[in-house]
Amino acid sequence: MNKEAAERAVRDLLIALDQDVESDGLRDTPRRVARMYIEQCTEEDAELDRTFETDKLNDLIMVRDIPVQSYCPHHLLPWYGRAHIAYIPHKRVLGLSKLARLAYSCTRGFPLQEAVTKSIADRLYGELECRGVMVVVEAVHTCMSLRGAKAIGASATTSAVRGVMRDVVAAREEVLSLILRTAGGRQ
Repeated sequence: MNKEAAERAVRDLLIALDQDVESDGLRDTPRRVARMYIEQCTEEDAELDRTFETDKLNDLIMVRDIPVQSYCPHHLLPWYGRAHIAYIPHKRVLGLSKLARLAYSCTRGFPLQEAVTKSIADRLYGELECRGVMVVVEAVHTCMSLRGAKAIGASATTSAVRGVMRDVVAAREEVLSLILRTAGGRQ
C-alpha cells in the first residue's frame, strides 16, 4: 500500500474542506488517518486449516459476542458490534479462538455488514465442511447515526444460515436461544 499517497489524499481532502492542516489539531491527522485505513485494509489470515480431527464431536459449538468493527463502503465511517458464530462439526473442529480470527479477517477492507456475515458463514461451512453454520452479526452504523437519518442507537442485524441449521428448525432455534441468553443464564 502507498502510505504517502494515502496521507496526501487525506491532506487534500482536509484542504478541500477548508481546514487548516497546519493547526495543532490537524497537523498529524493525514498520517494518523492513512495509518488507520491501511491497517483496516491489511488482510489477516484466519488459518482455518489448523483444525483438530475428530469423529466424536458432532454437537453445537458456539462463540458469541465476538467484537467486530469495520468501515461502511459508502461513507468510510465505522460500524461496530458483535458476531455470534455457531456450527456443528463433521470431522474437523476449530480451536475456539479461530472463530474470532475468522470474524476479524472477514471485516478487513470496507465490507458491508451483510457481506461480512455471509463471508463468515461461507468460509466456515465450505472450508471446514461442517454439518451446519449460523452466523448473526449485530452492529451499529455510525453512517446512520451521524448523518442522514441520524438514527442514534439503531442497530442492524444480519444472519447467514447453512446446512442443518437452515434445514432443521430445532437446530436454528437452539442457536437463537443461546444468542439471546445473557450473562449468568438470565434472559
